[in-house]
Amino acid sequence: MTISISATNGHTNGHAKAAKHHSKRLSEFGFSTRAIHVGSEPDPTTGAVIPPISLSTTYKQDEVGVHKGFEYSRSGNPNRDALERTLVGLEAGAGHAITFASGSATTATILQSLGPNAHVLSVNDVYGGTFRYLTRVAKETMGIESTFADLENLSDDKILGAIKENTKLIWIESPTNPTLRLIDIPRIVGLAHRAPSKPLVLVDNTFLSPFYASPLLQGADIVIHSLTKYVNGHSDVVMGAAILPSLSTPDRDYEGLVQKLRFLQNAHGAVPSPFDSWLAQRGAKTLAVRMKTHGLNALRIASFLTSHPAVEHVIYPGLASHPRHALARTSVSPHAQQFINSLPPSSLAHGIPYGGMVSFRLRGGARSAEALLPQLKLFTLAESLGGVESLAELPARMTHASIPLAEREALGIEGLVRLSCGIEEVEDLVDDLRAALDGLEDEDSGCESGLVTPSEVSDDGANELQ
Repeated sequence: MTISISATNGHTNGHAKAAKHHSKRLSEFGFSTRAIHVGSEPDPTTGAVIPPISLSTTYKQDEVGVHKGFEYSRSGNPNRDALERTLVGLEAGAGHAITFASGSATTATILQSLGPNAHVLSVNDVYGGTFRYLTRVAKETMGIESTFADLENLSDDKILGAIKENTKLIWIESPTNPTLRLIDIPRIVGLAHRAPSKPLVLVDNTFLSPFYASPLLQGADIVIHSLTKYVNGHSDVVMGAAILPSLSTPDRDYEGLVQKLRFLQNAHGAVPSPFDSWLAQRGAKTLAVRMKTHGLNALRIASFLTSHPAVEHVIYPGLASHPRHALARTSVSPHAQQFINSLPPSSLAHGIPYGGMVSFRLRGGARSAEALLPQLKLFTLAESLGGVESLAELPARMTHASIPLAEREALGIEGLVRLSCGIEEVEDLVDDLRAALDGLEDEDSGCESGLVTPSEVSDDGANELQ
């Protein structure tokens, strides 16, 4: 879809000259302006500023096959359409957005669209649910073969060698979940274009959200989100989305792919409810202000963790000390770069805000991590991420438990603590972490906890990102 909006939302109120003067294309508005206005124009019937919720499952037809754009709510709903328009406005470079009942339903639909016996090249450190779907569901029901590769460190030749004649998709997370590896998206896009099979490049942009990253501007063909996370931002909606560019190329038929995805969306019916669509659109309106605070809080928390003696290793690409920090700086979206440039130097002493996710390892290993998490008061021990409240989890035992132990160990997931830094007062969050970490130190020094001591811990994995 192509969208344009004006400062008057199409109503001149008798001031046609003023409306013409202020008329703008979508791309000319700032991020928050698009988030608030695109897809959320006042209702033309009542003038309601907030779109009503359309709960009807079916819609009147004036004649057989003649209707106002809606027939049956599984096939299309005003609230879902409005949310999809908002998502096109948020994801820079987008022309189409298709929403689903969950991020997993989005994954399933995209993989279904590849057809049987396709091959997928995926980053090896991928979300556990994606790994499970690729290795169990897609493999067992569609014969889809998957190769998991270190797309961060492998040479161009090795990545090209992993792309087969039937490779139809390259699956990227950047940063990855949960070890926050960074993938050079333009590099992978270039390799995909060189490969004979010309696979599509998909980027799961859930961790950074459309505010901090714009993968479509970097050449990606598909961007997906678990809208459950940052876009909705309030931990009260489960939903996903696939977002694609508007303009097709000789080897990229985006319009055809969109039609295929919409057909599958309608056919298997994994659609979000009108109320959830309404909630997600409401949440998206504050995405920019939330992401700014998520990022600043995460930067402050990561900086604190690097200074605590109980912490062995902190992973946050926004930290200046991170080995891939230069890539983090160059990969931020234009609007995020504008935000970073506006910050005072004191806020950037240790790096830049780069999303709200921080991972770290304790010197006492996995047992120390298990002892730490229940002691946190403001960081709730729970799965998921991206809400206004701070969460903490142990991925190896929670979100990534479906990945075999040997692979979790090889990827550095064992013993890793993952924080989703919320938008609370940051010093309260730091104090919460400090109290829990100091408690570990006290127990270790008294030899009362039975936890592994630093002298017993191997340095294996200490340089996981080096």
